[in-house]
Amino acid sequence: MSAPVQRRIIFKHIDEPGYSNDLACYVRNGGYEVLKKSVLRKPEELMDEVKKAGLRGRGGAGFPCGIKWTLVDRKSGKPIYLIVNADESEPGTFKDRYIMEQDPHQLIEGIMITCFANNVKQAYIYIRGEFPQGARILEQAIAEARAANFVGPSILGTNYGCEIYVHRGAGAYICGEETGLIESLEGKRPYPRIKPPYFPAVLGLYQCPTIVNNVETLCHVKHIADMGGDAYAKIGTPNNTGTRILCVSGHVQRPGYYEFEVGKVTLGQLLNEVCGGPLPGRKFKAVIPGGSSAKILKCGEVFTLKNKDGSTRTLAFDDIPMDFDTLAAVGTMGGSGGVIVMDDSVNMVEALGNINAFYAHESCGQCTPCREGSLWMKKITARMVNGDARPEDGALLKNVADQIAGRTICAFGEACAWPTQSFVLKFGDEFKAYAEAKKAKTDAAIELV
Repeated sequence: MSAPVQRRIIFKHIDEPGYSNDLACYVRNGGYEVLKKSVLRKPEELMDEVKKAGLRGRGGAGFPCGIKWTLVDRKSGKPIYLIVNADESEPGTFKDRYIMEQDPHQLIEGIMITCFANNVKQAYIYIRGEFPQGARILEQAIAEARAANFVGPSILGTNYGCEIYVHRGAGAYICGEETGLIESLEGKRPYPRIKPPYFPAVLGLYQCPTIVNNVETLCHVKHIADMGGDAYAKIGTPNNTGTRILCVSGHVQRPGYYEFEVGKVTLGQLLNEVCGGPLPGRKFKAVIPGGSSAKILKCGEVFTLKNKDGSTRTLAFDDIPMDFDTLAAVGTMGGSGGVIVMDDSVNMVEALGNINAFYAHESCGQCTPCREGSLWMKKITARMVNGDARPEDGALLKNVADQIAGRTICAFGEACAWPTQSFVLKFGDEFKAYAEAKKAKTDAAIELV
């Protein structure tokens, strides 16, 4: 396979010299031309284009966007809302922030096309509290778009109108979960809702039908409306269409953000060719491919996968295509595109301790398994790191994690359990060795005394 080449669609103008985030610059580069054409089409045509495109959500779950739209209850007589999930709270992920700060009008145009296609009259951008600059830029961009008649009543001389509002969160990871976000937007504590019956497409914001889409996802809608669903579906690979922004952090020579056709770059190519390989004198040890809640992959692993005809095939770590389906098949997920790289200088017990501390802090506390379990895992790894590691701690951690996943209202249970389950599974020997090393160090200190 030849060296991978980026195909920048969403990030076309990010960091481009001379490109600014104001309306004048956006219009000079063809901005809002797609919206002008879209409002002259039938809404159902735009919906069909998105379905044909096969666009999957870029926020974490990878659910097909067009199907999500078709699930909306359009017979209730209630207004339909759009919520833009701009919380971007998954550690290791930093793509949406750049879109909002450097190319906000691309997002606004995608929002307006989506709203027109779904007869939405009111949209909310729920932005993470730690992004004050992004919120200010979005407010300014919306004001510019409203003044130019791209947002607001009777846009572009049509009978259709839609308002966009920016709502700042207070910085809670759980608000990245769509129903927790909705609760927060309504001014309540962000406790995720039970599904069923509270599927946002039926009972969302203010108990009305609601679409919740990620920032990157909505930007893709603009380009699908422009090129057509069939043309978009030819980008990427089957069932993994379009481009994907990968945020690479950690122990590589060139960390940063990269946009590739989905499935057209392998994990090995990303790490070694795109990101320049490991730091001098180091070796890659592990990778979390979809943000900190995704299960970890151990470098050098070989996976046995089932083909559709029932036969099997092997797939080496370096040859894993960075698409939704293959990452799921090897036991992890594409998630939010946050690729966290660890080299042989990383102590896996201490790395897991850091992750466990984060999730214990971010649990909303609604579900007992998550509230108590995440704190218990944090306490165990903290005790290990602080000198009281025991040989049975790895098994204990996994046992606690096993009692969390699948037993909570929302997916936070999996988010906090999966790292522990996979760290212990892939690096169990290191957890045992850590306890033995701590004991030996303690014994040596006692002898000196």
